[in-house]
Amino acid sequence: MSKVVLLSINAKYVHSSLAVWLLCGGVAKYARLPHDVKIVEATINQPDDEIAGRVVVHKPDVVGISTYIWNAGKLPSLLMLLRERLPNAVFVLGGPEASHNAAHWLNHGADYVLRGEGECHFPALLDALDDHDQATLASIPGLWGKQGGQIHVAPEDDSIIDEWDAIDEWIDPYSDAYFDALNRRIAYIETSRGCPFRCAFCLSGGSGVRFLPVDAAKEQLYRLSQSGVQTIKLVDRTFNCNAERAYALFAYIIGLDTACRFHFEVAADLFDARTLSLLATAPPGRIQLEAGLQSFHEPALKAVSRRTDLAKAENNIRALLSHNNIHVHVDLIAGLPFETLSHFQDSFDRAYALGAHTLQLGFLKLLHGSALRAEAEKLGIRYAEDPPYGIIGSPWLSEEDIETLKQTENALRHTYNKGRFLSALHYALSVSGLRPFTLYHALGKAAPNHGTPLVDYAQQIYAFCINLPGVLTDPLRACMIIDWLGMVKGENRPPFLKVEDRRLKQVAAVAEKQLGRRIARHEAAILPSGRGVFVDSGHCDPVTGLYQVHQVY
Repeated sequence: MSKVVLLSINAKYVHSSLAVWLLCGGVAKYARLPHDVKIVEATINQPDDEIAGRVVVHKPDVVGISTYIWNAGKLPSLLMLLRERLPNAVFVLGGPEASHNAAHWLNHGADYVLRGEGECHFPALLDALDDHDQATLASIPGLWGKQGGQIHVAPEDDSIIDEWDAIDEWIDPYSDAYFDALNRRIAYIETSRGCPFRCAFCLSGGSGVRFLPVDAAKEQLYRLSQSGVQTIKLVDRTFNCNAERAYALFAYIIGLDTACRFHFEVAADLFDARTLSLLATAPPGRIQLEAGLQSFHEPALKAVSRRTDLAKAENNIRALLSHNNIHVHVDLIAGLPFETLSHFQDSFDRAYALGAHTLQLGFLKLLHGSALRAEAEKLGIRYAEDPPYGIIGSPWLSEEDIETLKQTENALRHTYNKGRFLSALHYALSVSGLRPFTLYHALGKAAPNHGTPLVDYAQQIYAFCINLPGVLTDPLRACMIIDWLGMVKGENRPPFLKVEDRRLKQVAAVAEKQLGRRIARHEAAILPSGRGVFVDSGHCDPVTGLYQVHQVY
């Protein structure tokens, strides 16, 4: 019996890994020989020595590691350390970062790289290693190996794709051991695999879509919803590509007796009126939707084979937001071919006007295996050699333009996308006449946030806004006091937002009568106008995450 460690190195502790548990389930289902499989989940923030110690303690014969752009930079040094401590172990890498860059990893510490789906082929590899069966090793589809300094590639075989249409070929990763290890972290579930679209910057498209049968999906969703986790993320690349199936699962999730949030990646233009009506009935905060718009510049979308009915997507996003029950996240990608800084500013302002709860400004990544990376040199796109392979420049964006975009993203991430200072920035926009992109870029340039304490950042935002055209002191301070109460329940209020007034006791008395409990001093405030406000620190909006602020007239 071989001893196997499956290692996942997550970006954050709150994340969990689905891949290693699917592989573990695959071994249990498909391996001919017995194998003792242990799961080790670590994070990129842990020292190599600590991660290695957690692996070495199991004395594994085989170590399998899931590779992604967020952990690829850490792996070379970790692999070297593991090889020193486990000189006789076999190291197998899989996942998208290894699958599309196999030769690199075989020259940097891996014995084998298993490309593509591993639930069936990884157990076959373990059996062949146990049997010392070189003939079988040479025939495992998608397996790359290195012997005698030479790289050997097994023949590719896509027949397994057809087999996955059957329910008994879908691995259920949710064992008792999985739930014991989950420990209230974010849980992930895959109810479909593949994507019907062929976006040139992505790795998921072009293979068709296979679906876990609806009843099996419901059963897994139910178990996760009862596990004590707060957030369940569906990793389906375009969850609503099949409208009937999406409707059935949305309806099931809406009807569950659970406090969980369910996060979906969707194409906003694919929603029909029936599904929009259903989503309007969801309990507040139950559903989170992430809609990748990427750009509003049609030549850029065409260049990356992105098909979106932009007008319909906008209308549907507004419809989803109108009921105040669903958290909506929209994405833009800076750096797409043919989109200049001016074009991107237009895309940004158009996306901002939708009023989504999150507007993510991401940067183009030239991933190994993507069609766009293959065309990058021809297009004149320059990108970093190390993961995450972010764009450095192109014929449409200079390095200075990219710095402008990064400054804008910094301000957006630390304010709007965290629900911070929303009314203050809305006020500044409304009276200054500035475009949203212009305001956020100016803020990011004037007050870059790289771990700035929130109290200090508030002072910086005030100093920035007060110098904008049309901004007046009292309205700005009033907005920031209200924002502070809603963000952090008034705790540790910056000195410039404190107003000492004898009426504060009266406001507190009104608040306590209305709330039916005592409140802390910092939970009430007097605005520059003399009006009182207080925060209901016991009630957080399940959609926005902000606390309710009430005014006393």
